[in-house]
Amino acid sequence: MSKKEEERRRSVFTRRALLLGAGQLGLFGFLGYRLQKLQVQEGDRYATLADENRLSVRLIAPPRGRVLDRDGKVVAGNRLNWRALLTAENTIDASATLETFGKIIPLADHERARIDRELRRRRRFVPVTVREFLSWEEMARIEVNAPDLPGISVDVGTTREYPEAEHLAHIVGYVAPPSEADVGDDPLLELPGIRVGRMGIERFHDKLLRGSAGTVQMEVNAVGRVIRELDRREGQPGQDVQISIDADLQRQIRSRCEPGTSAVLMDARNGEVLAMATQPSFDPNLFNSGVSAAQWREWTRNRATPLINKTTNGLYAPGSTFKMVVALAALEAKAISPGERLPCPGYYDLGDTRFHCWQRYGHGSLDLKNALKFSCDCFFYEAAKRTGIDRIANMAKRFGLGVDLDIELPGAKSGFVPTREWRIKQGKPWNLGDTVVHGIGQGFYQLTPLSLATMAARIATGRAVQPHLTKTIGGKAVKGIKPEDWPSMGIPERDLKLVREGMYAVVNEESGTARIARIPPQYGILAGKTGSTQVRRVSREQRERGFRIENMPREWQPHALFVAFAPYDNPILAVSVVVEHGTSGGTAAAPIARDIITDAFSRMRFAPQAPPGGRVADGGRPQQEASAQPTPGQTSGASNGNRRP
Repeated sequence: MSKKEEERRRSVFTRRALLLGAGQLGLFGFLGYRLQKLQVQEGDRYATLADENRLSVRLIAPPRGRVLDRDGKVVAGNRLNWRALLTAENTIDASATLETFGKIIPLADHERARIDRELRRRRRFVPVTVREFLSWEEMARIEVNAPDLPGISVDVGTTREYPEAEHLAHIVGYVAPPSEADVGDDPLLELPGIRVGRMGIERFHDKLLRGSAGTVQMEVNAVGRVIRELDRREGQPGQDVQISIDADLQRQIRSRCEPGTSAVLMDARNGEVLAMATQPSFDPNLFNSGVSAAQWREWTRNRATPLINKTTNGLYAPGSTFKMVVALAALEAKAISPGERLPCPGYYDLGDTRFHCWQRYGHGSLDLKNALKFSCDCFFYEAAKRTGIDRIANMAKRFGLGVDLDIELPGAKSGFVPTREWRIKQGKPWNLGDTVVHGIGQGFYQLTPLSLATMAARIATGRAVQPHLTKTIGGKAVKGIKPEDWPSMGIPERDLKLVREGMYAVVNEESGTARIARIPPQYGILAGKTGSTQVRRVSREQRERGFRIENMPREWQPHALFVAFAPYDNPILAVSVVVEHGTSGGTAAAPIARDIITDAFSRMRFAPQAPPGGRVADGGRPQQEASAQPTPGQTSGASNGNRRP
């Protein structure tokens, strides 16, 4: 090989060595740059990602807040609940595990369907509740057979408990497992044992009662299996909610009520609802473990509707308890004057139609006070005709009738008060005869016992008090618990005094329609108004044949109503009572209201004595008028017509 050829080969080798070295240098330089970027510049980010692959943070269901009555008694609390959970990630075949579990502890078809549905919906590492409320014997059987139950674990949680059961069911409500629609994007609602409010206070304050979830940090392997627990932070328990209901008084009131009876007791000064009783009711504890099909059929087929809170959702025509509103509307419109007297021959003719008074032989000539005392229909037929339905409807709404009262019970109905405009929208004219009928609380009115109690409280105080149930949340008082929190209704005191005097006479004067409702003198004086409302029309032919209410089947007999407040000179309590098919407000509803007021005052820590001089302008109770005696043949509370006051 020549020298020249050797130099050429050496030159080529050198160039190749330089190129290879440059490539190696570039490669190692790039690797060094990437290592510096990964370990120095982005080291924290990748360390976090590595931890996220190694660590799993899971939620812990917080204890649900309690519901307390006005004295601090627990009416919705929590108790320990042992339950069996299935984690699909911990078993090869979840269906086989469930088959084995069913042989140890039988599972109903609907339980198995629920479990299968939740297994499909949830991620494999999220536990699914298989059975709750395990007994010691059942837990022992599960533990003994643990090797044959891969994925099954026994866990302890809490479940809702309602000590008052049916006595407060419609107010406190109940909880139930969340539905798919409830869960949405809230992972807390996927946890085993979590419950959401379905009714009453439980539903209205659900988010406050639910609290916020805690967290537990777990070390997991590459497939997500838990290795060990690293850290735990307990959640924030739900806040306690104190309501204005007196649980003991509520129980006592319900014991006085027969099926079809509803009653509301309010503090007339600030609107706090002290009792809200409906008969019949249901046991909310049954919803914890699941209501059976047989139980549900029993509830839904019961004609007394135990699942409905009649105090807020029962709709009734107010009957003669509405006459105070008509009177105030007529006085405001100057359709009648305070001392004006109107005749009652026992009927009221309008064109070719005759409207009857409940007292067949009439009441003679009456002023407003005695028209209320004797519950004279003819007086209010004429007063309504002069006033007009729209003025009456406007006054009714000012007294909380036919409007939303914003009570903390989801689904509560506002009721209905008709107007001329509403009737025209129905494609029918509003006739003068319609106004006359509505003057005595009949017709299209649909009102709740809660709204009638609100009306009584506003008449008693002259303030626009709003009924409410919540006293404190998390130990902090809510607004609206002081009398001065509620504004004046702007109705002249003279007009209110006339109506109050009529209500006083109903209970406390001779021949008043509710003399039976007088309360013990140490609790002051009760003032009220009776009412009844027809559920079936009585024809003229029946009336001429001497038809009597007592001869009707019970389901055709009128509803009985009574509203009242006490003490007369310094109102503290307001009450309304509705007895379905009770016939007479004076004999069926008034005694219940009397007992409710008496029970409430006997439980109070103070004596409801009137201040010096009282509230009444003349410094005392109204005086009887000798000229207002009933006509011959009239008896207190008796009826020869188709209605009783």
